[in-house]
Formats: sequence, structure tokens, C-alpha cells
Amino acid sequence: MVDRFCIIEPKRRVFLECVVLQEMRVSRSLEVWKMGTINYLDALRLQEQLVSNRKAHKIPDTLLSLQHPPTYTLGKRRTDHNLLIPESDLKKMGAELHYTQRGGDITFHGPHQAILYPIISLRDIGLGARNYVEKLELTMIELASLYGVKACAGQAGETGVWVGERKIGAIGVRISFGITSHGLAFNIDPDLNYFKHIVPCGIANKEVTSLRKETDLVLPAEEVVHEQLISCFARQFGYSNLLWKENGLIS
Repeated sequence: MVDRFCIIEPKRRVFLECVVLQEMRVSRSLEVWKMGTINYLDALRLQEQLVSNRKAHKIPDTLLSLQHPPTYTLGKRRTDHNLLIPESDLKKMGAELHYTQRGGDITFHGPHQAILYPIISLRDIGLGARNYVEKLELTMIELASLYGVKACAGQAGETGVWVGERKIGAIGVRISFGITSHGLAFNIDPDLNYFKHIVPCGIANKEVTSLRKETDLVLPAEEVVHEQLISCFARQFGYSNLLWKENGLIS
């Protein structure tokens, strides 16, 4: 709605100026960094620097869009028992293992996943932690629906996004003084064999799936799917102005 004085002002010019001012107040910008494939530790260090800058109001809300080489990560609960093979075997496979301060259990990141790491201020957009996670879930659910795949949030104790009993998207976040990091990973067409070496997200006896496996449609280039996921994120969180950066780096 526009301000009341604008509605009763007879001069059209003043009315239009008020409409523009109102739109400016609700418009939110998001800087999107398209990173390509980046090593997990490099991405972690980048997130830490961006979080620091966001806390200091040096940067706007920022979204990292990327993939990782084969990498297993554990959350702050350190549930090593959900890694089913010795770490030495992971190295032979060419995979890395890293411990993080995010929530959630063990998960896998690798090629042909769409990963988003939002560095955003929840206070500025008026969201609590629960609603934030719910919107991350809805982001992936919306993307799946574009390909005729009916996904939904997990039941109690089942994080992420599911297609029936099969998990298609994982969520693990960290929130520090209202600023988010880490985020979500959506399976486009990863090698699902990597998930056989862990209890994904600590949930036993459940399968992991992918968009390629679930849809009857021919998938476009992965870059298109990544951009669709970004668009879904922007819609769910109310960002109307996307500022794109290719291979963004802190200067």
C-alpha cells in the first residue's frame, strides 16, 4: 500500500513519487557470486570473511553459488560414527573430509550438485532460524517442481528435502549474531555411490536421490539449473534486485 497522504493528494506527480518511494523501501538487493567449482576450505574461508564484512555492514546480503570437488563434511556435533569407512579410504577415492561449525550431521558435497551459501542478515529481513530453514527447504521444493518432481520437507528429525523416502536436498546452516553461512546442497546428478560411505545427515535406512533420477524431463545445462535455484531462493526470500558477480573474490 502507498502512504495515505499520497492517495488523497490530487496532483498525480506527487502520487507517483510516493509510489516510487514506497517501492524503494520494500525492494531488497542480493549480490550473487557465481563461483564455479571451488575447494571446500577456500569456500569456508571466504564465507568467514564475508560474514565478518556483513556483520560490519561493509557488504550487502550475498549468495554464493558453487560446487565442490568430492568432499565429506561433519557438523559441530562431530558424529564420526556416521562415516562408514576409514578416512584413509576417502583419500584413496580422491575425497576430502572436513569438520565444520554448521548444524546438521555428515553429508557429501561434489560435482553435479547445486550449492548455495547465503551470507544474509536475518534481522534485516525479519526471519528467525526456523523460518529461515523452512524457506531454504521451499527453495529446493520449488526448484524440483519446475521439473515435475513433488518434493517436501522431511518429517520430524529428518532435515532437508525429500521425494517420498528419498533425500534430494540437504541443509546445514550456521547463524552468528543474525548472519547466516553454510546453506543447502541440491542433487542435480551427482555420483550417488559417494553417499554409500556415510549415513547421510545421520538418517539411517533412507536413500539419496537426484533430480536426474526423479524427473522424466531432459535436464538443461547445469548452469541453467544453478540459476533456477538462485531465482527460487530470491523469490522465497523476497529479493527483487539481483546483482551478479562472476567468480567473485574479496579484494
